[in-house]
Amino acid sequence: MFGRNFKKLLPLADRGPLRVMFIHTEVVVGGAETLLLEIIRKMDRNRFQPELCCLKQLAELGEVISQEIPTFVGLLKNKYDAGVIGRLAKLLKERRIDAIVTVGTGGDRMFWGRLAAYQAGVPVILSALHATGYPMKVERLNRLLSPITDGFIGCAKTHSQYLIDGEGCPAKKVFTVWNGVDVDRFRPRDKATMRDRIGIPLDKPAVGIVAALRPEKQHVMLVEAWSKVVKRLPDAVLVVVGDGVERSAIENKTRELGLENHVRMLGMRSDVPEVLAGLDLKVLSSKMEANPASTLEANACGLPVVAPDVGSLSDTVEHGVTGLLYKADDPIALADSILEILLKKDRGLTMGAAARDLVCRKFSLDVMVKGYENLIEGIYKAAGRGSRLSPRAFDELMGDFLSSKPQQGIAGAIIQEDYPGLNPGIESYENS
Repeated sequence: MFGRNFKKLLPLADRGPLRVMFIHTEVVVGGAETLLLEIIRKMDRNRFQPELCCLKQLAELGEVISQEIPTFVGLLKNKYDAGVIGRLAKLLKERRIDAIVTVGTGGDRMFWGRLAAYQAGVPVILSALHATGYPMKVERLNRLLSPITDGFIGCAKTHSQYLIDGEGCPAKKVFTVWNGVDVDRFRPRDKATMRDRIGIPLDKPAVGIVAALRPEKQHVMLVEAWSKVVKRLPDAVLVVVGDGVERSAIENKTRELGLENHVRMLGMRSDVPEVLAGLDLKVLSSKMEANPASTLEANACGLPVVAPDVGSLSDTVEHGVTGLLYKADDPIALADSILEILLKKDRGLTMGAAARDLVCRKFSLDVMVKGYENLIEGIYKAAGRGSRLSPRAFDELMGDFLSSKPQQGIAGAIIQEDYPGLNPGIESYENS
C-alpha cells in the first residue's frame, strides 16, 4: 500500500535547487515558528528553494514570511475537510515540490500535509516536532502515517528518544536536529545601556522570562515564586516578555501578592536580544518543554538560565555550569534556584560566559540550518538509490560538519570579545 519508488530521481548534481514546502496551520509568534523563519531565511539558495503553505491563515509571522518566499494559504476549510488532500496535492505537483516539512506536533498540518505529499509523489516527507508532551501530542491517526514518513525531527537527543518511547515514532526514522540561535544577533551588550532601554536601574536584580502567556508556561506559579525572591531581595524586578490568554491571570496574581512594583509586563517586543542583554538571569517555569529556543537565546546573550528539569532542558542547561535545574511545579525550588544565582558572588557572570561558549559551539543557527539541509539532501539522495538514510549515518554526517567547523565559541576568546562593557561590580545583590 505504501510502496514508493524514486529510483529515477535526478541526481543533485544534475538538477537545480531542491524545492522545499514547509507546511503549517498558521505561523503565529512562538519559539518553533521563529525557528522556522530563521531556517527559511538561512537556507542555501543555491541548493534549496523554500516555500510556505499555511493551511488556515498566515498569522503574524506568516505575514512576514510571505513577503520573502512564495506562500500559499487557506487550503483547509475545517478540521474534517478531506478535500484538502486533493487541493494540497495539486499545489505540491504544480510547484514541483521535492520535499515537505510539516511544522509542529500533531494536528491538521502533520496529518493532511503528509497524506497530500504522499498522493503527490513527493520524494521527501518529514515532520518537525519542535514540542511534545503536554499540551501537544502525536495523535493515533498521525501515528498511522508513519509508513509514508521519511523522518521525524527531534530538537534534542532526549527529545528524539521521547518521540520513540512516548509518541511511538519508529526509531529508524527519528533524526535529531538541535535547535539553534543566531549568536550574532543574540549576544552580550553593554548592560547599563540595555537597562536604560527597559527602565530598570543597574543596581537592581532583573530576571526575565520570554514566552507566550499560555497555561502550560505557568507564569502564575512564577509570580508566586517571585514573592519569595522579593522578600530576600526587595529591589528585584521580574520582566515578563510575551502576550497571550494568561495575561489577566498573571496581572491578578501580581496584584494579589502586592508585587506591582516588582513585575514588569512588557508584552510583545521586537527587541528581545537587547532586553535579554539587560538582564541578570533568564527563568523558565513550564510544565513541559522540548528544547526551547528562548533558553538558547538567553544563553547566547551571556545569561545563566534557571529551568525546570523537564523535556530536553537537561541537554542544554548544564546544571551548576550554565544554569540551574529545579523540580518542576515547585515554586519554592524555583525561588531558591533564582536566589542561589543572584546572591552568590560572580556566579551569574561565570555561568553566563560558559552558556555563551556552549551555544556558540553547539547550538548556533548555522548548525541547525545545516542539519535541515543535510537531512533533506540525504533522504533525497537515498531515495534515488532505492535506500533509506539512517539516523546513525545522519549523526555521522553532522559530526563531520561540526569537526570541520571553526570553533568560534572557545571560552577565552568569547569572554574577551563578547563581554566588554559588562558591569562586573554587580556581583552580589544582597550586599549592594
